[in-house]
Amino acid sequence: MSIEVAKVFAAGFTIAFGVIFPALAIGLIGREAMRGISRNPDASDKIQLTALLLVAFAEALGIYTLVVALIIKFV
Repeated sequence: MSIEVAKVFAAGFTIAFGVIFPALAIGLIGREAMRGISRNPDASDKIQLTALLLVAFAEALGIYTLVVALIIKFV
């Protein structure tokens, strides 16, 4: 196996696993936010703001993974 093939596999696995888990986290955050809002509609503003912040953090992990995969692929 040449080094280029190894880089392609490493970049592929990095982006695959690095995007799966933030996607799961975003789904869980959304589910729990909807559950919290349905149980306590008066706190929907606080829950929504917190959920958006947490989704942004989870999405940042996916973006970091993309950057790492691109570095592996092209450097």
